[in-house]
Amino acid sequence: MLDVHDKYMLRAIELAELGRGKVSPNPMVGCVIVHDGIIIGEGYHEYYGGPHAEPNAIRAVQNPDLIKTSTGYVSLEPCAHWGKTPPCANLLLDVGIKKVVIGAVDSNPLVGGKGIQILQKAGIEVISGVLNEKVRAQNVRFFTFMEKKRPYIILKWAQTLDGFVARENYDSKWISNPYSRQLVHKWRSEEDAIMVGTLTAQYDNPKLNVRDWTGENPIRVVIDRHLKLNQELFLFDGTQHTLCYNQEKDELGPQSEKVRLKEAFDLEDILEDLYKRKIQSLIVEGGAQVLKKFIDKELWDEARVFTGNIAFGKGIPSPVISGQVGKQYDIQGDLLTIWHPKPKR
Repeated sequence: MLDVHDKYMLRAIELAELGRGKVSPNPMVGCVIVHDGIIIGEGYHEYYGGPHAEPNAIRAVQNPDLIKTSTGYVSLEPCAHWGKTPPCANLLLDVGIKKVVIGAVDSNPLVGGKGIQILQKAGIEVISGVLNEKVRAQNVRFFTFMEKKRPYIILKWAQTLDGFVARENYDSKWISNPYSRQLVHKWRSEEDAIMVGTLTAQYDNPKLNVRDWTGENPIRVVIDRHLKLNQELFLFDGTQHTLCYNQEKDELGPQSEKVRLKEAFDLEDILEDLYKRKIQSLIVEGGAQVLKKFIDKELWDEARVFTGNIAFGKGIPSPVISGQVGKQYDIQGDLLTIWHPKPKR
């Protein structure tokens, strides 16, 4: 049987999930207000720049007088600073709530326990750490960004039954089936940015958008060290923002940016720039060389690998990854394997 705090925190987490793909660089947060065992108000952070979960839940309460004898459940510590909206910790004080139950403490240094301190100093009872791991897992992009100072990195590729990502002429269409490709478009709508290397851009001419799903297009990221890519490629069509990392020049266009990096041209330099741009998550879609660089440097948090029901006989080998196999799914004949890095000792 669920602990009473777990029960209401699970609902807050459910609500928070409704903001996926819409609130970055803010975390997903849900809030429920409970009076005598009954939820009288609930809300979540719906979109970046909009009201946070707490004010949305408070506004949903039909009888505000009940809030003074209620408990608030918030999946993430209430913010304690002015951003695009006022501090939620102060709002909870203003409405006179008597107890606040928190899932996880915020890793943002602007919050980082300050929200809890504000509540406790005002005499509000605070319980924290309820379903902490579930909240951190839900907001793994946010916590990775705050704690590792880089985006959450997802590697993705499709490989044949005999272990190739493309033919010898770099043709990779179509290893996976339409259902897998639609799932990839859904993933794109949930992440901030998507990256490809020079060869993938040149030979595949990808659009890297969410045309087979509904949602926001990610920022496109391409590595083109010496700016040799044809500017007529879809990547540069102006339909969504594109960052082109190179060693030649900085140049700002209406929907594209050339970003000149240091001579060393390390992946870390690109990730540092993405971090400065508040890009919390990055899907790396290829090609094989770029994926190998991320794997070799152990710069990845998750890998999503499709194995299609097709064989090439020869071609460009798929990346070799070492980690822990998580879940596996049958996507209408394609095998999707989720990999995670091995825990560091």
